[in-house]
Amino acid sequence: MENIVLHKAETRGNANHGWLNAYHSFSFASWYNPERIQFGALRVLNDDTIAGGMGFGTHPHDNMEIITIPLEGDLAHKDSMGNTEIIKHGDIQVMSAGTGVQHSEFNPNADQQTKLLQIWLFPNKRNVDPRYQQITLNVADRHNKLAQVLSPNADDEGVWIHQDAWFQMGNFDSGVSTEYKIKKEGNGVYAFILKGNVTINGQELNTRDAVGISGTDTLNIKANTDAEFLLMDIPMNY
Repeated sequence: MENIVLHKAETRGNANHGWLNAYHSFSFASWYNPERIQFGALRVLNDDTIAGGMGFGTHPHDNMEIITIPLEGDLAHKDSMGNTEIIKHGDIQVMSAGTGVQHSEFNPNADQQTKLLQIWLFPNKRNVDPRYQQITLNVADRHNKLAQVLSPNADDEGVWIHQDAWFQMGNFDSGVSTEYKIKKEGNGVYAFILKGNVTINGQELNTRDAVGISGTDTLNIKANTDAEFLLMDIPMNY
């Protein structure tokens, strides 16, 4: 039976530290909501705005797949594996933290803010060797269609992670609709609207709203205005 969990934008946790304005779809740091711990293997979805020249100091992670999708501006990344990179809108970055990794992230531009999504998924293998991957995607590929940006398979489109998860991004003109088939039996989809108004399986969503849908194999998606959105197809049991 289809199960729908609606997370309106204004119900998210918010921590505004001045240098960082973070909206949490799931319990994170000092924001705790017992009904908002995770959706299947999806543990964190943070919608972060980082002020010019500011950022996160070096901190550790382990046994988590960490995906960063920049939405505006640049993000400088440095980690204990020796990677020093800049990621920007159109890029996607993944770290498999595995046995443990330390990293820092900051906005290298003093005169503009950086906006990004940071997403954590529980992995399907523990204590893997830490790894880093970053690619640049062609944003035009998602105009009026879904473009895959992440999968479990290194040979597929997008980055890959240690989990049976597939991410798609779409940039739809008003009135465009599509059907999405869930990739793996038992997976659900968590859809996050970056901008605009979209109806998914009868549920109307506005900018920064999200919906988690499980117990079905098909999504019917329609953009009611020009819209941009992210679909995360993820195991509900892992």
